[in-house]
Amino acid sequence: MEKIASFTIDHTKLMPGVYVSRKDKVGDTVVTTFDIRMKAPNREPVLTNEAIHTIEHLAATYLRNDETWKDRIVYWGPMGCLTGNYLIISGDYTADDIVPLMRKTFEFIADFEGEIPGTKADECGNYKMHSLAEAKAESKRYLDEVLNNNCPTVYE
Repeated sequence: MEKIASFTIDHTKLMPGVYVSRKDKVGDTVVTTFDIRMKAPNREPVLTNEAIHTIEHLAATYLRNDETWKDRIVYWGPMGCLTGNYLIISGDYTADDIVPLMRKTFEFIADFEGEIPGTKADECGNYKMHSLAEAKAESKRYLDEVLNNNCPTVYE
């Protein structure tokens, strides 16, 4: 079998940032998948299950309600390696196109107060596995160290 594109990126050099992971054609539409990398793989502690699960709920809710982007958001979800998230958007975009959207998304999470959306037993398959405090701290760190600090947008 051919190696998939995401396994050709050298994860020993990959830094936190916002990257285009791939672009696919679905009919006449380009669909862009973004690598929203929050942690340096294999070099720093990964996100906890509780933190990334809460980030998933809050980011997905925010993005699917954003007036400008909501009709283009296809998917937001965690990477299995717990170092970041995937964002899939309908359309042909660059990483630079969505950095401002990621800033707004992570500001929303870092400042969020109240009940986490979708955390009742009938709404989520693991509704008890959340940590708002960890999600807020990780989001603030990502904002301060990456999104608001010359965010890398090209794989090196």
